[in-house]
Amino acid sequence: MRKILLVIDMQKDFVDGSLGTLEATEIVEHVVRKINCYPRENVIATRDTHTEDYLNTQEGGKLPVVHCVRNTLGWELVPEVAAALDGAQVIDKPTFGSVALMEQLRAMERQEPIEIELVGLCTDICVVSNALLLKAAMPEVSISVDPTCCAGVTEKSHQAALVTMEMCQINVQHQ
Repeated sequence: MRKILLVIDMQKDFVDGSLGTLEATEIVEHVVRKINCYPRENVIATRDTHTEDYLNTQEGGKLPVVHCVRNTLGWELVPEVAAALDGAQVIDKPTFGSVALMEQLRAMERQEPIEIELVGLCTDICVVSNALLLKAAMPEVSISVDPTCCAGVTEKSHQAALVTMEMCQINVQHQ
């Protein structure tokens, strides 16, 4: 069984930039250790990717904090994670869940059995969105999330997202 690691949006703006949190900063070394447990060909990372007109989008109207604008410092993966990902695939995504990522993983799953593990930011937005999108597309694939390698906007919303994923048959690794 091929085990795939998805590293969701470990970008500067979410760690120590415009939307950064202490909790996000604290998971960086855990995420790096997790990446180092997987062969690079089994690791896929995502980057939240917006354009300069972000504030004119629906998301920008609901979250009016400019972040992850393509080719800015905040859009870049945090250096420690970028170094650990050396050689891994990175997918830019314009919204919370990535349809391109889901389609790629479905194609892989048609070739051989896979398991998927998710880590990254934010548990309550992009991690949960991708986990649920993947589970809907591949209901028989084992999908898990490591809460020690995730952080939410708040601790309360992080915990709520973990409960939501567990209720939807995503395996939440309890330590």
